[in-house]
Amino acid sequence: MEATVAERGQITLPKAVRDALGLTKGTTLKVELDGGRIILRKNVDDALAKLRGRFKLPEGVTTDDVMRELRGRAPGDPVEP
Repeated sequence: MEATVAERGQITLPKAVRDALGLTKGTTLKVELDGGRIILRKNVDDALAKLRGRFKLPEGVTTDDVMRELRGRAPGDPVEP
C-alpha cells in the first residue's frame, strides 16, 4: 500500500488500514521516528481516558473484585474466590 504526501504535508491512510485499526475522524495517532521509518500508533490512552469514570460498580463491589472475576485469583491474593 502507498500514501502520497500532499502539499501541506498531509497523507491519507488507505481505507483498509483505517478499517483494520478502527480509525475514524478525530482518532489521535502517535507519530514516532525510528531511523528512516515513520511509525504511527493508535493512541489507546485517549480511548481509555474517555471511558474513565463512566461506569459505576455496584455497591460493595471493588475494582479488585472485578479483576479477580475476570482474571482469577492472583498469586499471593489474600481473598479466596
